[in-house]
Amino acid sequence: FLVDMDAFGTFNDAYVAGMGKHRPARSTVAVRELPVGAVVEIEAIAFKPVR
Repeated sequence: FLVDMDAFGTFNDAYVAGMGKHRPARSTVAVRELPVGAVVEIEAIAFKPVR
């Protein structure tokens, strides 16, 4: 979720740098506001296979 879609490029650069070559699928949604003055919110689901 992004409060300012003009910041998408900056957000995307950080996402690519943080996730590397194997990035999970995602959605980006423009919202009017987020709690506590946040400008970005990310939902994540992780999976760790049992060995």
